[in-house]
Amino acid sequence: MTGFLWRWVFALALLAATYNPTEFNYVRWVLEYGAANLSIAVLVGLLLVVGYIIYLRATLRSIGPFGMMLVLALVGAILWVLYDLGIVSLDNPGFNTWLGLFALSLVLGVGLSWSHVRRALSGQSDMDDVDD
Repeated sequence: MTGFLWRWVFALALLAATYNPTEFNYVRWVLEYGAANLSIAVLVGLLLVVGYIIYLRATLRSIGPFGMMLVLALVGAILWVLYDLGIVSLDNPGFNTWLGLFALSLVLGVGLSWSHVRRALSGQSDMDDVDD
């Protein structure tokens, strides 16, 4: 469980560093100061792209597009239930953005962790395709 938690936290940090409703995110920083700091903007952008490639590649290989949609649908259904029960209100756009980041980070966290979960449940390991 601790491994999944760390993978999920890093996914949330990656998404929130890219964009969030506060003023502290890459997109807003590049729009305001990127031209004056082009080399730093490119470097940080490339680091974010590397993070996304790692997460998306692992997620697509472990659960695939259908699995990604299924996890996202499950999170959406949970949010729907919380909304119907009056626990969550969707009136605040900033909160809605955080909910979206949370949902996407869960998809990436599950995708990166799925091989570990599958191995623990079934005893089988996933392996990448290797060309001979």
